[in-house]
Amino acid sequence: MEATPLVGIVMGSQSDMAVMEECAAQLAEFGVPHEVVIASAHRQPEKVREWASSAADRGLRVIIAAAGKSAHLGGVVAAHTPLPVITVPMKTSDLGGLDSLLSMVQMPTGVPVACVAINGARNAAILATQILGATMPEYRERIVRYKQTLAEG
Repeated sequence: MEATPLVGIVMGSQSDMAVMEECAAQLAEFGVPHEVVIASAHRQPEKVREWASSAADRGLRVIIAAAGKSAHLGGVVAAHTPLPVITVPMKTSDLGGLDSLLSMVQMPTGVPVACVAINGARNAAILATQILGATMPEYRERIVRYKQTLAEG
């Protein structure tokens, strides 16, 4: 039996998968059970609403949302869940991802999201694990070991 996912990864398009596979791989390295969903805030708003509004009841503790261009996915998800949402702005062909980044960091008061670097999928996974570690010692210990490994070079 697989463990209940603690982190949900949602992305607006299949084309985001190449970058977001790094996120899933980092979570797997930390032993964090997760799920992956593709759902566009613009093309599939009901799917996004249902997935986000049921996330906490399904056992998720953190959500990672990746999107490019208008990048509303993270904000829409945050509007429908009490869980922390980490956004990953995707690099775009038009403005190099700056458009995605700016739309994510300019959320209105009351609907906050955390935001990592453009294409910062691994950092999103690390931050999600750190959030889990605030209340789950096994994940805190994995982050401690990870940072020790980084320091040792």
